[in-house]
Amino acid sequence: MTTVTLPAARISTRALLTGGAVAGPLYVATWLIQAFTREGFDITRHPASLLANGGPGWIQTANFIVSGLLCIGAAVGLRRTTSGRGRVWGPRLVGAYGVGLLLAAAFPADPGAGFPVGTPADYAEISTRGMGHFVAGTIGFSGLIAACLVFAAHYRALGRRTLARFSTATGILFFAAFAGLNAGAGSRPTIIAFDLAVILGWTWLTTITLDKR
Repeated sequence: MTTVTLPAARISTRALLTGGAVAGPLYVATWLIQAFTREGFDITRHPASLLANGGPGWIQTANFIVSGLLCIGAAVGLRRTTSGRGRVWGPRLVGAYGVGLLLAAAFPADPGAGFPVGTPADYAEISTRGMGHFVAGTIGFSGLIAACLVFAAHYRALGRRTLARFSTATGILFFAAFAGLNAGAGSRPTIIAFDLAVILGWTWLTTITLDKR
């Protein structure tokens, strides 16, 4: 029997990229399970961040932390395996998305729109922590959008048109959904569009980490 020993760095890189591929499905599954089981939560009215409020709010906080750490790990793996155009800023921007998720855990969103149960339907007060959550979202989502566009250029330079187009489309659609959410003041259409954009963004990250793995 012949035993093949891979270099430690190689094993570590594969583990980091695998973690990045798992981050999205884990985040989305944890979010959706809560969305359909938490009393008073309406996925068409309430963004996922509101789940960090109330007794079981620690689950969403942990979801932000775990997914954020996995994204930062994925950024390290991408830096090791990406060459050519975008090899520096692509991974850094994925890392920024991870940092944004960690900050979202540190600064939970304020209660609002009737959630958690007992919160007035018209409650819209913004606290210091709520402002911190907004900043966290801006950092994280801006990083993800920019990462999509940088990797689009990377794949375009390699002649891989499908991944280039997927990356471009994800960045543009996510930007449109995020801008619409801010402009629409939490209306049902903008929240639904943003929820779909979040799923698309995680799908993109899973795709590129598996590609580099």
